[in-house]
Amino acid sequence: MSSARVKTLWVILALLPVPVLWCFLFESGSLNRARDWSMDLRYRIRGPVTTEAKVVYVDIDSLSMSKIGNFPWSRAYLAKVARTLIEEAGVKVVGVDLVLSDAGLAESADINYIVQGNRELAAYLWNDPPVVLASSFSAQVSTDINGNLIYRQLPRVAGELPPIHEIEGPEVPAIRVVPGQPPYSPGSTGLIDTEDRGVRRVPLWAPTDVRTYYHLSVEMLRRYWDLDIDGVRVDGDRLLFVRPDGEVLRSVPMLRGQMLELNWFSKWDSPDHNPRISFYDVYAYASALETDDPEVVATGEAFFAQEQFKDALVLIGPVDPLLQDLATTPLDENAVPKVGVHGNALKTILAEKYIRRLDTWQIYVVVVLFSVLVATLAIWGGHRSALARLVAVLLVLGYVGLSLWLFGSQHLVLPLVTPVGSALSMTFLAIGWQVVQEQKAKGRIKGMFGTYLAPTVVESMINSGKDPELGGHDAEITPYFSDIQSFSSFSEVLTSSQLGELLNEYLTACTDIIQAEGGTLDKYIGDAVVAMFGAPVDLADHAYKACLTALLVQQRLDELRAKWTAEGDKWPDMVHRMRTRIGLNTGKCMIGNMGSRTRFNYTMMGDNVNLAARMESGAKAWGAFTMVADTTRVACEQHGGDRIVFRRLGRITVQGRSQPVPIHEVTGLREQVSDRTLECLALFDQGLEKYYARDWEGAAALFKRSAELEPLIPGQAPGVKANPSLVYQKIVAETAAKPPPPDWDGVYHMTSK
Repeated sequence: MSSARVKTLWVILALLPVPVLWCFLFESGSLNRARDWSMDLRYRIRGPVTTEAKVVYVDIDSLSMSKIGNFPWSRAYLAKVARTLIEEAGVKVVGVDLVLSDAGLAESADINYIVQGNRELAAYLWNDPPVVLASSFSAQVSTDINGNLIYRQLPRVAGELPPIHEIEGPEVPAIRVVPGQPPYSPGSTGLIDTEDRGVRRVPLWAPTDVRTYYHLSVEMLRRYWDLDIDGVRVDGDRLLFVRPDGEVLRSVPMLRGQMLELNWFSKWDSPDHNPRISFYDVYAYASALETDDPEVVATGEAFFAQEQFKDALVLIGPVDPLLQDLATTPLDENAVPKVGVHGNALKTILAEKYIRRLDTWQIYVVVVLFSVLVATLAIWGGHRSALARLVAVLLVLGYVGLSLWLFGSQHLVLPLVTPVGSALSMTFLAIGWQVVQEQKAKGRIKGMFGTYLAPTVVESMINSGKDPELGGHDAEITPYFSDIQSFSSFSEVLTSSQLGELLNEYLTACTDIIQAEGGTLDKYIGDAVVAMFGAPVDLADHAYKACLTALLVQQRLDELRAKWTAEGDKWPDMVHRMRTRIGLNTGKCMIGNMGSRTRFNYTMMGDNVNLAARMESGAKAWGAFTMVADTTRVACEQHGGDRIVFRRLGRITVQGRSQPVPIHEVTGLREQVSDRTLECLALFDQGLEKYYARDWEGAAALFKRSAELEPLIPGQAPGVKANPSLVYQKIVAETAAKPPPPDWDGVYHMTSK
């Protein structure tokens, strides 16, 4: 196995805590909201599912409230509707999604009116028709007949149950038929609670100190199949519906030994899947049967003869928004009546389309294996790395698609959020590690080639992913040339080790400043430094940066001379007096990779490059240490304002050029130049004007005065042999002795490079 493969293996092993963490989050319930969202996604992609289960809803809706009136209603309405549906329409079971207790009665309610209705309902229920009323633990606090507080909470079988005699029963129907006497409580009741008041899971049963209570859907199905109370049994994680002869009609899987996870079959507002009728309409047609008008009776009979009623399970429940029994569902983004919970519970059991899930240990295996596989493919190296990454992406997409398909076709919930989240997290971390390793590799490339190429060029080469090619293009830049004054004499005095140490320290200082200011090192030629500003990285203020760099290099050399002097006899006197000259020019140059196809260098060429070199070599003739062409001064002032102080030195022609070039000395930074120096520059400029005006005496006098104020004076400043004022004193003397012709334009012609 290659070293790269071994590294990949170690990375995957090091990241195994990631899927373990996701498994912990899954187990702790921290991902429940995301899991619910993924379930909703499954339902909405799957769409509605048709079943043969006949569930009809009788809505206590706005029409009913407007016709009959606001609650509380006389329970005689309920008795008439339930009796007619069963006896006339052939409905098998009626379930009521209302807890008929006295807790909701207002003090202003007409007790006699309520009691009369209760008597009619009680009289009907006395013969135990297939009507199931609601009971609930959701009323957290209520009072008994003596006014004592009763605390109710759904007993969770999966938790630590208190002793059975301490488990308070749910709130059950209370049908008071005699004022002041205990109410009548029918036996056929079912729970309407849901887990955490949601719509995803319902408790199929709950133990209490009175008896075992079953869910409304369970009680309705018990009556639907005409089973005794013993026909419903809890067997571990299963709820069984068993005939007296032992035939198991349904074996319902339960989560945590109690909960049924609902399978939602359609949106609420789906007439084909959820036939709905107004409670008032049913009541009105039931009343029609009691009239003496044969035509009215026939209308009622026709209504109840509808096929949808035959052998159906009917749920009577509140749907009017004012009754506030609403919630969103996996298929309904807007809140809909929660009576649909019980209808879908009935359909889930009747159709036996149970939601199936993997065991916890199976989920953990899927999470770990899937995460490891995806992360490994994502960072797989070699010539097939791109294919491996593509397979990783397809694997994630395929897994998501598989989970959606299995749910739609098999009602099997393949974990989605935990394995995908774990796989992506592990992959991102693995890729992050890979990026770090690649950056280290790039760093090694920079370390190898950065000594030969400018770091910006190396970076550009790495980022482009392409091999360097021959060729160049024109761009405006500022070439930079520097050379140590009289360096050839250094080699006569210094040993080779001393020369190397000195040169390395000097070149390091120069290079650091150049690159810090955005310049690109081109090459070293012995003690000479060649650089460019404005390429390959564009710099709008390249001229200003170049001038600033020149000043910073001169300042750094001042510091080095002080350091070398402080080192005593280590260095000879010429090192203590070492000076460097710098030349700059700004203009169009050709830049790019020049050389052979196997060995080349990123460099610059052109007339403006040559002129920059002439600025450096020509600076000696003018007693200056940093000399620039006028194009550099203009471009510098355009971006740097007056921060850089220039001294006009005149106009020259260099060897190989016929056109005169205005030249300038870079004197210093405005904030560092003293008043004495500024006065010197002013006198010098006046002397230059006198010189051009052929006023030799006036020019000589002014240059003499400026010479006394020069910042660098021979004999005082180390390594200084001349300065511009002294140079012009000599020029003026020579010109006065041998005056130029009348057409003289003041241009000085340089005859050497």
